[in-house]
Amino acid sequence: MSRMKSYRYLDLITALFVVVLVVSNVASTKVVLFGPFTFDGGTLLFPLAYIFGDVLTEVYGYKRSRRVIWTGFFLLLLSALTFGLVSALPTPTDEFSQKSAEAFSTILGLVPRIVLASLVAYWVGEFANSYILARLKVATQGRFLALRTIGSTLVGQGLDTAIFLLVAFYGIWDNSLLWTVFVSNYIFKVGIEVLFTPLTYAVVGFLKRAENEDYYDRDTRFNPFAFR
Repeated sequence: MSRMKSYRYLDLITALFVVVLVVSNVASTKVVLFGPFTFDGGTLLFPLAYIFGDVLTEVYGYKRSRRVIWTGFFLLLLSALTFGLVSALPTPTDEFSQKSAEAFSTILGLVPRIVLASLVAYWVGEFANSYILARLKVATQGRFLALRTIGSTLVGQGLDTAIFLLVAFYGIWDNSLLWTVFVSNYIFKVGIEVLFTPLTYAVVGFLKRAENEDYYDRDTRFNPFAFR
């Protein structure tokens, strides 16, 4: 019986990927100004999720990246439900506890529309990013890594940002603000991908050597629900 290949760093990358997702989701409750950009606070860290996604697909392939994306999805859902449950539970009547509960609910309370937006946007964006990168790797025979990582991010981040803003804030924010936040988010996220390209090259090269793996998805089923 053949044994599944084990990897030294896959668990570490998976953990870092999920931490980035959860922290970004919490930070996204605040809209911030960063120089000329206007975006939710999660945007400061969230581009790293796509860089991790690029590394996962490039080194380990779409099938393993699919498992990591689903892991992140369910842990995002778990964190949202946990925060919502804690927010809904009764609070002691003293003034400090009441103020703490109010602050907690404001920042971390379950807002169904925003939770739905986060989950759907993440799911669509990450799978689009992984699919395009895997397809381009086969088409280019493993060349032009920068073209593949940036190209897949252009699509994935565009879908992610647009879906999140439309589902979470359409009809709540003015359309001009929605557009301003979308443009700021998109430019900033893609800019981070471009800026971090040399680091992506270095990490990908290290992992390919350390893991003795450079996976090509030539016969992969790209159905996100196909786990076998």
